[in-house]
Amino acid sequence: MVDFGLRYALRQPDWVKTDLADRYAACVEQCVWADKLGFSKVMLSEHHGVSDGYLPSPFVLAGAIAARTEQMRLHLSAIIAPLHNPVRLAEDLAILDVLSNGRAEPVLVGGYVGAEFDLLGTSLDDRKNYMEDIIPFLRLAWTGEPFEWKGKRYHITPKPVQKPHIPVWMGGGSLASARRAARHADAYIPQRQELYDVFYDELKKLGKSKPKEELRYIVVWVAEDPDKFWAELAPYVLHENNSYGEWYRDWEPKSSHADAWNSFVVRDDTDELRETGLYPVLTPDETIARARELGPNGFVMLHPMVGGTPPEMAWEMLELVANRVLPALRE
Repeated sequence: MVDFGLRYALRQPDWVKTDLADRYAACVEQCVWADKLGFSKVMLSEHHGVSDGYLPSPFVLAGAIAARTEQMRLHLSAIIAPLHNPVRLAEDLAILDVLSNGRAEPVLVGGYVGAEFDLLGTSLDDRKNYMEDIIPFLRLAWTGEPFEWKGKRYHITPKPVQKPHIPVWMGGGSLASARRAARHADAYIPQRQELYDVFYDELKKLGKSKPKEELRYIVVWVAEDPDKFWAELAPYVLHENNSYGEWYRDWEPKSSHADAWNSFVVRDDTDELRETGLYPVLTPDETIARARELGPNGFVMLHPMVGGTPPEMAWEMLELVANRVLPALRE
């Protein structure tokens, strides 16, 4: 059976009139709804100092979702790890794991937007050493026992629920990220598909076994009339696309993997954006067919409030998935 999940960044540009408290409440309620329908995870993203309110505190939101759900995994994708004090990161993830009874699933990345590093008093230049150290540090921290780290003694409590530790994923778009993930992480999410080969080659060199088959996934929006739905969705996805496009334009050339990003380009034309396929709007039947093509390891991600989409529009799509798509896939 193909898995389903939800994703949230909870952007709200200034031209969107939804009350922000209503948007956050809708996010939690949609997760409760999805948990009852057997959705496997919710993906919560992180950025800081963004004018549209891009979710800056995924731990707090994940805690609220954990308190209202029972099965859904809390996939924090991605945590910009160098922006977090390592001790606080270990503590926050441990508490989330305890609160959720073992459902925390962090994805750590090095980040690339220099403005938020400046905002939080750190530097892009510090990422390499931090990312090399953070997973070994977390695993020692989560033993609940005192340990030595670089000449300093630590004792971090409480222990997480998951054993032997919370599974830690890494993400990235560079050769270095793929090799680093092989050294330290439990799973890897590359920005480019070909980096899986680098990841697997490094695992082999290290004498490590290949993880379970890589996840095949799609991100879709579902509507009975895709053209009509696109006309309503277009301003919101254009806002998201252009926000990412501006970041990649302004900051990625300064990063170590400038070639990793070629999808999000600032655009003026929503028809042109639709042609890129970055935001596919499918009918229920098309969604069912695409999901079946993914096979048993497939994953369908829904991003219901993308770019500031109103909650009522998001609910309309979700109910269509519940009424038309899920029953067909579960026959």
